[in-house]
Amino acid sequence: MTDNKVRDNSGASRRVAKGIGTTVLARMGALVEIVAQPLYVLMFGLTGFGLYAVLWSAINLVENVCDLGMTSAMQRTVPRSANDEDAAAALRAAMLLGVGPCIIAAGIIAFLSPALAPLINVAASDADKVAAAIGFFIWALPLWAFVEIATSALRARMLFGAEIRLRIVWEQLMRLGFAILFFALDFGLMGLFIAHICSLTITALLSLRLLARHYRLDLLFAGPFWTKNARDTALAGLSILPSNIVARLFSDAPALVVNQLLPGAEGAAAGGLFTIARKLSSVIQLVHIAFAYVLAPLAASSERRDRNEVKEIYAYAVRLIFVVAVPLASVLAAGSGPLLSLFGSGADIAQAAVVILLFARAAEAVLGISLPVLQVVADFRHQLTASLAGLLVAVAAGIWLADRAPALMAVTFAAAAGLVTASTIPMAQLWRVEALHPYTPEFPRIAGVALGAAILGAALAIIASRLPGALAIPAVLAVAIATIWLSARCALPRADRLSLGKTARTLRLVAR
Repeated sequence: MTDNKVRDNSGASRRVAKGIGTTVLARMGALVEIVAQPLYVLMFGLTGFGLYAVLWSAINLVENVCDLGMTSAMQRTVPRSANDEDAAAALRAAMLLGVGPCIIAAGIIAFLSPALAPLINVAASDADKVAAAIGFFIWALPLWAFVEIATSALRARMLFGAEIRLRIVWEQLMRLGFAILFFALDFGLMGLFIAHICSLTITALLSLRLLARHYRLDLLFAGPFWTKNARDTALAGLSILPSNIVARLFSDAPALVVNQLLPGAEGAAAGGLFTIARKLSSVIQLVHIAFAYVLAPLAASSERRDRNEVKEIYAYAVRLIFVVAVPLASVLAAGSGPLLSLFGSGADIAQAAVVILLFARAAEAVLGISLPVLQVVADFRHQLTASLAGLLVAVAAGIWLADRAPALMAVTFAAAAGLVTASTIPMAQLWRVEALHPYTPEFPRIAGVALGAAILGAALAIIASRLPGALAIPAVLAVAIATIWLSARCALPRADRLSLGKTARTLRLVAR
């Protein structure tokens, strides 16, 4: 296919590229959180941070069940809405079905917090704080569900950049600011939980203001509740719920499992260490999430017009992800030692876990981008297979490794194995059931060049990581940036680089 032919059909690719740019900015809050975590460890200690990490992981797991899949449902129904009434019906259903159960669950858990506290392994000095922490922190559950559903509703309106202020300025930076303030006021470990609730409350209020700009909120209270769009939203959420739960299990369950496997302070520290490893690997996950957020509503919209357009944006997304995620994972894995030094001397124990998760997230980014496409173009029943298979593989790997490896390594490898399995199957399903695959004739060359850049970048990162002290980290990051540029410049076809618009010209990916 010539460049001219590709360019003639690049409208969908340009929409993907535009959405990716703003969504990546919106998800940069994850990077702010990575920077903030060493400060949390410094202020509250590794075991204190471990308790916070374990409780937040538990809240995420409960939220993913109690929201009934509503954080994903609107990606399928709102782009197909014929008018404002239909969109409002979808939003109303998502809020009631997604936030309502979370409020009920929070009340029950708060009431049971004294009975639940002994189940969490913590340092002896923190044992008397656990019940109060659970009873207070659990109210982050409905707040988080509201924020997730509200921002999902904005993405369903193709407003991919609407989360920028929420995710960066308020949710992460405000949390860090509140944490520093409460630490200075000697609130102790509870200050971290209070900081989290404060930042979520502000984020929820701001997300409500954004919703008012892009939805007719007055229509939420008008007309019948159980409309066709409301039913479709409920059905879409319930069908996606199993895969959402499994994806969240891979992210958050390991911190809980490793906390239960090791006693006392050792369990709290292990939960913190896994969270540190997961957050470092979330740099790769950011790439996957950014594309997934954009592809779901675009695929739903394109499916109404032309199946070939879905195939085009699917293939384009896989090409871009591969040339970014694979080199980035290789460089960060090779330079993970200096990055872990930010978290203190004990964090180097997590290096192997970081490497495993980085490459698992790279595989998920490349293969798993098929899932949002599958969710909007295929029958609901096809979405269960990958989730169940991934969960079974993770459990089997965990059981097999339980007596053969340290707890942190066993749990991490099991999660990675399940994650890769759950990411691979949707691609095979799309290929077999829907005759959709992302592999154009030029893909082998693209993949080969990107892998070459990844190997070169990893070698340079190993050298950079041996530089003294403070020089190693910026050197590793510089190598990562240079490797991604080299991969994109040399691997991507010119038409793909042109679709990046001003970004491509500014970064010299194409001639000015």
